[in-house]
Amino acid sequence: MTMSNRIDLVQDDMPDFWYNILPDLPEPLPPPRDITGKSIEVLKKVMPTEVLRHEFSSESKIKIPEDLRDLYFQVGRPTPIIRAKRFERLFNSPIEIYMKMEGYTFSGSHKINSALVQAYYSKIDGVPFVTTETGAGQWGIAVALASTLNGLKSKIFMVSASYRQKLYRVTMMRMLGGEVHSSPSNLTKVGIEMLKDEKKRDGSLGIAISEAVEYALENNGKYNVGSVVNADILYKTIAGLEARKQLENNGIEPDYIIGVVGGGSNYSGLAFPFYKDYKNTKYIAAGSLEVPKMTRGEYRYDYPDTGMILPQLMMYTIGYDFIPPPIYSGGLRYHGVAPTLSLLMKKGIVSSRDYDQETIFRYAELYSRTEGYIPAPETSHALPIIKEIAEEAKKDGKKRILMSFSGHGLLDLGSYATMYNSSS
Repeated sequence: MTMSNRIDLVQDDMPDFWYNILPDLPEPLPPPRDITGKSIEVLKKVMPTEVLRHEFSSESKIKIPEDLRDLYFQVGRPTPIIRAKRFERLFNSPIEIYMKMEGYTFSGSHKINSALVQAYYSKIDGVPFVTTETGAGQWGIAVALASTLNGLKSKIFMVSASYRQKLYRVTMMRMLGGEVHSSPSNLTKVGIEMLKDEKKRDGSLGIAISEAVEYALENNGKYNVGSVVNADILYKTIAGLEARKQLENNGIEPDYIIGVVGGGSNYSGLAFPFYKDYKNTKYIAAGSLEVPKMTRGEYRYDYPDTGMILPQLMMYTIGYDFIPPPIYSGGLRYHGVAPTLSLLMKKGIVSSRDYDQETIFRYAELYSRTEGYIPAPETSHALPIIKEIAEEAKKDGKKRILMSFSGHGLLDLGSYATMYNSSS
């Protein structure tokens, strides 16, 4: 049903499949590279069996099991599209902004779209628990919730800088049944080694990934991956498939699809279902200037984790050993970009922008004061792109923008408070 500023999708119309972009890429994706001869075997041991099959699938559509659809309904899917009319007026330009509101899910972000699936398939494999990494905590919350709903325990390695900054996210994970550890930790060989170097004690997503993989490998668990890999993006296309149906039902064709990139699954989950058929649409991804992998990174093989446990991937990267500054957008403190998204960037199909923390804070504030809904710092990185498009629309005419509102900022108020205090 459609209201003046809202487009809903009834549960019966939620897509019953995920979209796999691999068959539709402009050229084959470079395969993972196993330098040690052991890392592919590690993947086979720690990833859920069906998730690993999906990772290399050549099917363009993969059916969603009915009981997984029920789990999606349980956590708030389908999510609405909200037209941000009051925010539009700030730009005095003929633009229309359509927000796919992933912050409306029970976990507060798009992350639950994949976490539910990976926990579901982990349960089928018969393990007692799953492990994962988390930066700002959105993925950790999603894994804690998904594991609980599937009757599993979860052990979550949270980047140390975010663990200290985001107490409420840690608390929410624990409320949902998650066991949360600051990373680097003393629970793994990788963590113990990293703690020896004072510069690495703030942690990084690369370190947390290595810890989660090692712990799963050594203790008979399954590792649930939060971004970058094809399977994770596949499951997150539920958001883009919903959005496409919502817009098409209302005769709306986006001129731009924008969103933020940490590892790439948020933006890809929204944009990929449009890619094959919407050739006139422009695709722009935003990132952190403090972690500039998209604008200053190199397209090459690199490790996805700091401990060099996993196979190397061909992607845009600023180096597996890069230790990012402790910015408040903890979900963006990752050194690489998903291989599928990286390939589209390399081909010029997706362009990128990076914005600094002060800029995105101003835009988060503007959005909150016009639309009345507080975005996460990560989500806010895509908002400055709208100004760029608005300036273009003043010259070229109306532009319709679809953006992934990847998560709300209600558990980021401590970070926003620090920004206010530092500027006063």
